[in-house]
Amino acid sequence: MAILDSIDCPADVRRVQAADLPALAQEVRERILATVSKNGGHLAPSLGAVEIAIALARVFDPPKDKVVWDVGHQAYAWKLLTGRREAFPTLRRHGGLSGFCNPAESPCDPFVSGHAGVAIAAAEGMAAARDRAGTDEHVVAVVGDASMSNGISFEALNNCTTLTSKLVIVLNDNEMSISRNVGAFSRYLGRLISGFRYNRVKAAAERAGHKLRLGFLSRFYHFVGRVLKSLLLKNTLFVNFGLRYIGPVDGNDIAAVEEALAVAKECARPVVVHLVTVKGKGYGPAERNPTAWHGVGPFDLATGEPLRAPDGGKGWSEVFGDALCEIAREDPRVCALTAAMKCGTGLKRFAAEFPDRFFDVGICEEHLVAFAAGLASNGMKPVVAVYSTFLQRSVDNIAHDVALAGLPVVFAVDRAGIVGADGKTHHGLYDIPMLKCVPGLRIVQPKDGPDLVAALREAMASGGPAVVRYPRGRCPASVEPLSDPSAKVQLWALGDQVEKANRAAEMLRAAGVPAGVVHARSVKPFDAGLLARQRAAGALVATLENGAVSGGFGESVGADLRFGWPDSQIPHGTTAELEGDFGFTAEAVAAAVKAAAERKVAK
Repeated sequence: MAILDSIDCPADVRRVQAADLPALAQEVRERILATVSKNGGHLAPSLGAVEIAIALARVFDPPKDKVVWDVGHQAYAWKLLTGRREAFPTLRRHGGLSGFCNPAESPCDPFVSGHAGVAIAAAEGMAAARDRAGTDEHVVAVVGDASMSNGISFEALNNCTTLTSKLVIVLNDNEMSISRNVGAFSRYLGRLISGFRYNRVKAAAERAGHKLRLGFLSRFYHFVGRVLKSLLLKNTLFVNFGLRYIGPVDGNDIAAVEEALAVAKECARPVVVHLVTVKGKGYGPAERNPTAWHGVGPFDLATGEPLRAPDGGKGWSEVFGDALCEIAREDPRVCALTAAMKCGTGLKRFAAEFPDRFFDVGICEEHLVAFAAGLASNGMKPVVAVYSTFLQRSVDNIAHDVALAGLPVVFAVDRAGIVGADGKTHHGLYDIPMLKCVPGLRIVQPKDGPDLVAALREAMASGGPAVVRYPRGRCPASVEPLSDPSAKVQLWALGDQVEKANRAAEMLRAAGVPAGVVHARSVKPFDAGLLARQRAAGALVATLENGAVSGGFGESVGADLRFGWPDSQIPHGTTAELEGDFGFTAEAVAAAVKAAAERKVAK
């Protein structure tokens, strides 16, 4: 029987013999690969963190001890080792395990972790609560995929020693976020790993160590190595924050990680354990290209080739990226900005063609927007490409730093709406409710590729702050609304909902209910004149939007019926599955509108 099949909780991991741990790590990787190759998911991050998960389960005692994973897509191995092994094949499937840490799944997940940078702060809160309760559990924050360079992480480090006296921070350093890490902090970690003085002494010590393999001499060698390393690296940034620093340690060596964690566990002050790992470890294609294998769809495990054939059309991100390149060729003031999402937001081509006008600030969305405001205030035309779910972090900066001064910053809001298997931590449902109240901010959602290009050009020519939002997935080449200005039912559809509204209108017409479709397009300002004319003619108005209904576009319009996503947490699943669950299909829209129209006639 496989070792992994005997593990139902962390205590079982502690019972595995040390000699069998490499085999366990291999089995965990094979199970991750088998599942992700079928379901898709965040592959490379979790492959690199297998040994960390095993060592954490052996040194600490979860769920009594709290282990908070920052960016939970590192934590697939953790799921396998903490009671979710049998359910693991359902990962990211509708009704199955979440792709991120989820307290509803297991007490070994003490905190939701979908967005980067919050683990240290959350862990500090848990530790402070423990200190006041007088209990003795350990609290560990596992930070990786460039989360340490996030502003919230630095704010937490700044407060760490004043808030608690005992906390373990595990830095999983694979030199990557989604793309290659950027910025001074990443370079600083690189110097810790490859500094000349440290490596020179380390190499000499290792040569001596091979001759001292037995008894107290071997133990003395390891002790001297740690002392030398502490002396050479004593002025680390972490030490200057008042934390103890242990590392760098080979994070894919279970014994080394266990030793480092055991030392950290006994520290009487907060400590950083710096582990260096290989993103994608154990699967050749992922090791060679960790950016491409960060998040993947289903693929052939033997060849690495995707299982789903491309549909032949461009995605919204790609259409946006191509259009921005074209605009940038016309105007040297145009620049593009992203927060560690160059490829995901369609900016890879822009970065290659205009490297001096491309800015990747890392996982720092607040800084991203304030930096864009600075560019705009000094004559540049910045376009901020960001996923809707991450834009949430910068709302204050949009309102205060951009809109208050009326600066010409364009926000290309990608993944606006349901995103599928990434689920409730990543759905882009809240950008309209959060932004429509900001004075002077224009918000537009195009319906197809040409409309996206036109909307981007209009936003950049507006001379003020503007948002162009669009969903994940294929971008239709052309969609035309089934307009009928005289119809007594008018379906106002935003962007990607025009196709659904057309299908609903066809069903209504077939049922004897004349219906027209309006491509609403502009969320703010909306076409109040058209709405007034339709209202005056006695039309029933329904809105369709791929966003939250509460505070959304339909609320602004004052629609009779408002279709979108309800005021509840939307789980993971395909768009079709979720639309079926929440009554947001064309059939459901048509049925509800027909019933409302009949009630209106009956009155």
